[in-house]
Amino acid sequence: MDNNNQNQNNNQYSAQQQPQYQNPGYSPQYQNNYPPQKVKKPIYKKWWFWVIIVIVLLAIIGSVSGGGSDTENSTDTTITTTDTLTTQPQSTTEEETEPDIPAEYKSALIKAQTYSDTMHMSKQGIYDQLTSEYGEQFSDEAAQYAVDNVDADWKENALKKAKTYQDSMAMSPEAIRDQLTSEYGEKFTQEEADYAIDNLNK
Repeated sequence: MDNNNQNQNNNQYSAQQQPQYQNPGYSPQYQNNYPPQKVKKPIYKKWWFWVIIVIVLLAIIGSVSGGGSDTENSTDTTITTTDTLTTQPQSTTEEETEPDIPAEYKSALIKAQTYSDTMHMSKQGIYDQLTSEYGEQFSDEAAQYAVDNVDADWKENALKKAKTYQDSMAMSPEAIRDQLTSEYGEKFTQEEADYAIDNLNK
């Protein structure tokens, strides 16, 4: 009996000396210290942080480059518009200052060009034909405008006329020269007639 009582007393004492844990699974080694925590990396050491930085930089560079192009295009457009506005008044001024050509002058010029191209007439010969009462009967002013503005090479006209006389009438060079300069003939100048004879057989 005494031994049993002593064993019971020892078991009660041992039970009182055992630490009491509130939660199951509680370990004595964490009784006075917190469990260890995992250390976090700084944000600048994370790969996705640098990806974001690169994307932002590319967006900024693209915006700056695009803005520069727009500025250049705007400048070019402004310069072109300014040039156009500057040149337009000049064209208008030229049109305003160009005199109106009378219809008679235009008709006389057309007729003079026909005589020069088809009959190879001299300048004086065309003038006389335009003003003749038996010819075209243009005014002296219209005829003068026509012979001054007709597209003709008078020396070449004299040469072609000389070849016509040579081929169709078998005239000598001196006879042709006289015919070219005669006031009753072709009325070319002496210089034009000399050019024709000098180049007659070339």
